[in-house]
Amino acid sequence: MDEKQTVIEAETVNNITDEKNKVKHIGFKGIIKRYCPVFSLVLFCLFIVAGSIHIACLASERFADFYNCNIGSLVRAALAYLTSWIPFSLAETIIIALPLIAFVLMYFSIKAYKKSEEASVRCIVVLLSILSFMYSIFVLGYGMGYHGSPLSEKLSLEEKAVTSQELKDTAVILLGEIEPLLDEISYKTDGSSCMPYSLDDMNVKLNGTYKEVCKKYTFIQNLKSKLKYIALSEPMTYTHISGVYSYYTGEANLNINFPDYSLPFTAAHELAHQRGIAPENEANFVAFLVCKDSDDAYIRYSAYLNMFEYVTNALYRADPESYYDIIYSVDSRIRGELVAYSNFFEKYRESVASDVSDAVNDTYLKTQGVKEGSASYGMVVDLTVAYYKKNQK
Repeated sequence: MDEKQTVIEAETVNNITDEKNKVKHIGFKGIIKRYCPVFSLVLFCLFIVAGSIHIACLASERFADFYNCNIGSLVRAALAYLTSWIPFSLAETIIIALPLIAFVLMYFSIKAYKKSEEASVRCIVVLLSILSFMYSIFVLGYGMGYHGSPLSEKLSLEEKAVTSQELKDTAVILLGEIEPLLDEISYKTDGSSCMPYSLDDMNVKLNGTYKEVCKKYTFIQNLKSKLKYIALSEPMTYTHISGVYSYYTGEANLNINFPDYSLPFTAAHELAHQRGIAPENEANFVAFLVCKDSDDAYIRYSAYLNMFEYVTNALYRADPESYYDIIYSVDSRIRGELVAYSNFFEKYRESVASDVSDAVNDTYLKTQGVKEGSASYGMVVDLTVAYYKKNQK
């Protein structure tokens, strides 16, 4: 071995040793500087803040209520304002683009892995920072609404298991509210009713009613917002989803394929989520409170008829005979509306998409501490019975 080759080999060994020493002595700050972009550091700090708030809300209903009604409301309002300028549903667009987004992320991840170890580590850090940001937005804007005091406590309602007689009495009360409205409602030849104005007009009317209801119930956020209409509403109906609130974009999205009489109630439900009412039964009941207080006959009709369906469905399970007694006694226009809805829904009743969406929604709700899962929607009946027991005295 000549002297020149020995010198080259010695230099190579020294270079390798130097690199190892650099890695060994780079330290924590050096690793952060080398592998974490500034925006990732910011998002990780946000994650720590959100995690701390989450823990505090789990420990205290009172703090959860304070956070949801004050700081959380600012986050929700900011998101709703930022996306209100977009004429379509940003959330729907993102969902449609998910396969492309996943492909792009996978492509750059593989590319980074092949390029160098440092590039692949940076890629992982970026992905983790995106996930931490998604968690943070959920906590900071919407998620803590699940951990506050129950709506029954805010409204001073005695919520408890109801009897079949109480269900029947409540159904009769609701029916009594519907019947005076029937002459003001227009019906099609198939029995379904027709909303006498546009969806945008409905949005304006609901915002106006929410403004007044917020004065009565201060725990409901006063927020002027714009509904987003789902472009792919017909395919979405196979999932049995009539509306959805996107807490990442702040949008209240409405499936406009459903029959007219369900639209105001569903829209008010999603607007309730947008205003910080997280549990499904509570969003349903707030939608009822808002719609029944509207000065518009069709929106009141939507409130009472949708709640009549919830209550009579519960009555059917508890006392089928009483259920049929009521159904056979109702005005033919109400029966026509319900039959028309059943005929409409027959096409979508059995589908794999609905099974999947229900399983996902059920799991999501249970992870938020709602032990009843997707069955919690129907628990609005308990609130309704308690409300009328209190207000009929």
